Formats: sequence, structure tokens, C-alpha cells
Amino acid sequence: MLFKPGLDFAVSEGFCSLSCTCGRGIMAARQCVKPVMYRFCGLLVLLTLCLSGLDAQRPAVNQELSDIFNELWRLDENRLTPVTDYNISVQGRASFVNQGSHVVRDYALQPLFSNVNENKLANTTTYSRFMKLLNNYERSTGVAEQVTAEEETEIDLFLTAVLETKVMKRAHQYLVSKAKSNSDLRRFKSQLNLIWFNLYRRQRNSGVDSCGFEHVFVGETKSGTDIIGFHNWIQFYLQEKSMHLDYKGYKARSLDLPDQDDHVLNLQFSWHGLVKPVGSAFIGTSPEFEMAIFTIVFLMNTERSTTVLVNIDQCRMELVVIRHGRSLGTAYPKLLSSNSRHVTPQHSG
Repeated sequence: MLFKPGLDFAVSEGFCSLSCTCGRGIMAARQCVKPVMYRFCGLLVLLTLCLSGLDAQRPAVNQELSDIFNELWRLDENRLTPVTDYNISVQGRASFVNQGSHVVRDYALQPLFSNVNENKLANTTTYSRFMKLLNNYERSTGVAEQVTAEEETEIDLFLTAVLETKVMKRAHQYLVSKAKSNSDLRRFKSQLNLIWFNLYRRQRNSGVDSCGFEHVFVGETKSGTDIIGFHNWIQFYLQEKSMHLDYKGYKARSLDLPDQDDHVLNLQFSWHGLVKPVGSAFIGTSPEFEMAIFTIVFLMNTERSTTVLVNIDQCRMELVVIRHGRSLGTAYPKLLSSNSRHVTPQHSG
């Protein structure tokens, strides 16, 4: 309230009359503290300009991307339904943890996922082929990846399945309309392969040790101290089920507590003894949906780092995409508000 335009003069006037103790009346009080008042007003103006600048730097909602992403959301037939296909228990709010620290207090004594419809995962082509890819990578950066002929076939079959979904067909159509992809399906498939599966060096003085798919969907460790990437709910569930991962609690503002039907969560967890202080992931969405939206953000921008603000379903979120040359370095959602709490109520006149 102190820095709202129009209030500065009244506040500074109150400051003058309250601060002067010379006893010569209001006019004299103003004179005796005039230099102080000017300095105070100058400070207020400076702070106001700074705060205005911060507001100006906040991105506006990208309505065009919000529209196409909501269309993809509606087309995502393979998305799992909360309560029906899976249950999550968000439990307590996680505490602050320094990056690289292995000491963390557990505010979630139970797993995040209490159950998932594994029959649906096994019998949905994109899910089943996706899960076959999860054990194809070295967890630690700096260790060169060795891709076998069998693994190359698994990648090809996964991309083939993804391209047959309504979600990726519509994403392809959108990208062709924007001249960001070729209409030829084989060339688009090669483009997806380059973005997501092309191997590159994430750590210096090593062989090719990483790719976009591994970083985003599988997760990696760095220098034996940090978890990097790991933004997929299926991998989270499978690692939690195998006791390699321990959910520590959610990360959110006190006025925006997560619910069991939220489609994006900011969370904290440990994995193979390392801690991820703050992570984020879609919940229940299909692999093709996540690949589609992040591919669109990747191709619609040329900056090394891109953050777009979008509304998808009932959630407002930032989608962050960072490039690694012509391939994906990382991509993740950051939940800002869920259950339409960001929507201004419409009052009847």
C-alpha cells in the first residue's frame, strides 16, 4: 500500500508532521524536515519505479499458446483421471533445503502415489513404449551413453506411437502452420528425434552423456551431489514404487495449497540418496502431451532460455524450455496457481 501511485505525497506529509519536534507549528515542521521529506520522497519514487519495472518484466499470459495447449489437453485421450486411474496424497509442505544438501526433513510419511492403474499404463501403447525407454540411460552425467540397436528400435517405436495420437497430430499441424516443421511426417519424426533423443555432452571432458528425453523424463545426477531434470510423473511413480525415491512434501504458497486432482505439482524428493529441493511435474498427463507442448515452445522460440506464461485447464503455469544447440536441454512446468484461483471473480452488477 505504501508505494501505490497517488499515496506517496500523503504518506510523506504524514511522515513530516509526525517526525518534527521543533514545536513551531505545521508550516515550520514542514520546513525543518524539508530535506528529509525530499530524501524520503526520492526513495519512494525510486522504489516505485523499481517495483513497476519488476511488474513490467513479468510475462503476460501467452493466449495463443494457451489456446493450442488447451486444445491438446482436450485431445489427450490417454491422460489418466485422478481418483479413477490414480490417487495422490500431497501431505505436508516441504521445508527449504540448500542445493546439494543431503539433509532434509520429511513432511510426507506416505508415498505421493497411493495407487496407479498399471493395466492402463501397460495397455496404452505410448505409455508401454515410453516405460521401455526409462532404463536405457546412465544416471550420472559424465558417463558416456552407449545406445544399442535394440534401444534405437525402442526409440523409433515410441516416436511412431506418439505420432499416431491426436495430440501430436494436432501439434504437428500447428507447427506446420507456423512454418516451424515440415508437413512430411518422416521429417517431423526426425525433427522430434533430434530435439529429444540426440545425444550431447552435458558435462565437460566426457563423452556424449545426455539428451533431452533422459534429462526431462528419466532424471540425472550431477557430481554425485545433485539431481537434475526428472520432471515426469510416471518415472516418479515407478521409482517411488521400487523404493529408490522418497517424496518429502509439496512446495506451494500458503494460499494455494495443492489438491489431489491438481495436474501440476511443485514438489521435493530424494532419489538414490540425493535431494531435489524443488522439482515440478505434470501429473496424469500422457507422454505425447508433454512432448507436444514442450516441442512447440522449443520450436516457436530461438532464445537459449524461454519462459512462457500459460493457462492450461484450471492451472496457470510457466513453461520453461532451455536449448542445447538444436536439441532440448531441459523443459518443465512451474505451477503458479491451480483450481482457477488465478481467475478474477466476475461480480454481477
